[in-house]
Amino acid sequence: MRRSAWRTGFTVAWARHGSGRIPSDFTGRLLNGRIGMLRQLLVGSAVSACNIMIHALVMVAVVSVARAVGKKHTLHPRLFLIAVMVATVSVLMIGHASEVLVWALAYELVNAAPSGADLAYFAFVNYATLGYGDITPVEPWRLLGPITAMNGMLLFGWSTAVIFEVLRRALMKVDMLS
Repeated sequence: MRRSAWRTGFTVAWARHGSGRIPSDFTGRLLNGRIGMLRQLLVGSAVSACNIMIHALVMVAVVSVARAVGKKHTLHPRLFLIAVMVATVSVLMIGHASEVLVWALAYELVNAAPSGADLAYFAFVNYATLGYGDITPVEPWRLLGPITAMNGMLLFGWSTAVIFEVLRRALMKVDMLS
């Protein structure tokens, strides 16, 4: 690439393909790319919002139960602590699994995965940010994978914060009883 072309902006330099002119379909491809990206962002945002609502409901239930259980007296504080943590993590895992299934349903509705792909597996891999790469989204929906991963990371972080808060409160209860 010539130094002067770099100075004028790499977009023009890349678009010229060395011929000195911009290809006739460049504007159409750019416009279609932006519309496709907007469509992916809208679908990904809608599914993420749905999962955030599901997660908020699960969090309210977990915190409410933890508060109610925390008010009861127990003879075995250590067993109490174990029971609270197992119940909390189990409910959160069920919540995350349901959120993964929402992503799998979204992949099905927009045909985001290749035909014959296991959509639940594909959603789990993306949501958990594993990134195996054995199943990849079809070209028009390639942003849904990273959006799913972002949603999963945020919701896992939220769950972790709640787990530690429930643990903190349960430990305070155990310390009071000991």
